[in-house]
Amino acid sequence: MAGSMNSEVQHFDVIIVGGGLVGASLACALLPMAKRHGMRIAVVEAVPLPSLASEPYQPSYDARGTALSYGTRLIYEEMGVWQALSERVCAIEHIHVSDRGHFGTTRLHAAEEGVAALGYVVENHWIGRVLLSHLQQQGGEAISWLCPAEVTAITMAAERAQVTIHHQDQQQQQQLSAALVVLAEGGRSSLSEQLSLDYQEAPYNQFALVSTLTPGKAHAGVAFERFTAEGPLALLPLTDSDDGSHRCALVWTTPDELIGERMDWDDATLLKEVQQVFGYRLGRFSRIGERYCYPLALKQAREQVRSRLVVLGNAAHALHPIAGQGYNLALRGVADLAERLGRLHQQGEDLGQLTHLNAFVEQRRQDQMRTIAFSDKVMKVFAEPRFPVQLVRDLGLVGLNMFAPARHRLARAAMGLDGTRARLHGA
Repeated sequence: MAGSMNSEVQHFDVIIVGGGLVGASLACALLPMAKRHGMRIAVVEAVPLPSLASEPYQPSYDARGTALSYGTRLIYEEMGVWQALSERVCAIEHIHVSDRGHFGTTRLHAAEEGVAALGYVVENHWIGRVLLSHLQQQGGEAISWLCPAEVTAITMAAERAQVTIHHQDQQQQQQLSAALVVLAEGGRSSLSEQLSLDYQEAPYNQFALVSTLTPGKAHAGVAFERFTAEGPLALLPLTDSDDGSHRCALVWTTPDELIGERMDWDDATLLKEVQQVFGYRLGRFSRIGERYCYPLALKQAREQVRSRLVVLGNAAHALHPIAGQGYNLALRGVADLAERLGRLHQQGEDLGQLTHLNAFVEQRRQDQMRTIAFSDKVMKVFAEPRFPVQLVRDLGLVGLNMFAPARHRLARAAMGLDGTRARLHGA
């Protein structure tokens, strides 16, 4: 790549490649260790770092949202960012699950579980702003934010990983080294190809059509998951617009062969079709925002660690959005990794040693397998058109609605509380 080379090599304990939601969350989780015990952390991000102090937040009707589980709230509380995040989250107080054209229905309630909310929906832009603000205000010299910059090469050596970055604004290359490199660039990373990371991928032959719409009635903190013959349609509660109008996040699973047509519909047609599938529980839909779409596949990295390398977030696994667990699974991985790295650093251990990283993967295995299997099996069961399967799943939904212990177990899974959670106090 063109540009001069800065011959000075900067040394770090951890280099995080990608300053998006997962990478910034890991930096926040490691920040206390960096400040108290001298852990040296660098974040390499392609997008320039905004001057948040001088830029008032301007919410957008079209902003994409993410569902945060109650377990993710607990993780963000330990990082010290939840109070700021909570200013713009919408609590999910109830979950309503139904099977279109069939009798099966079940409902989950936060009050029944003794929590303030089963989860929360928040705009991605707000999560990013809160994380970056925390790092800018609290990081000091503990976090080196290298941006706008791109990692062009990673070489693994016995003692250190060698990382070459290209500073886009200076047209200059620089050499870094680290005990550990964390790849958190997302699921479409050129570095994954450069490192020959192998993936197991099973396409669902579906797209997610994502948008924001205005219902005629207040959502009252209810998240709706409606299964149809073509795939599930979810409406998630969002905070009201500045003008007081209600908002819901729409995630409509669409077969490959229909996504082009649906993306080309005018707003009136799209609202009409969504209304027909969902019904009138929230009254008549009156407005729909900008729409996005992305292909759906179950994707898992066969190698989530190598000597001096960890792969996190969508770079490690991508799930169907049916249960809204992809980002929450990634955050649990962030918490486990931060806790382990903090402990190893205090003990004077080599953070990039493969033995330690394999132990991290083993620690994560059960949670990943359980969450991925749940999302995949629910998708396949509700996509099955045969009558015996339809009958069994509808009886199952009714049974869940009537049998409190089973409903409690499902709620715990939805909240991300059905496993052991790492503690970040030692980080």
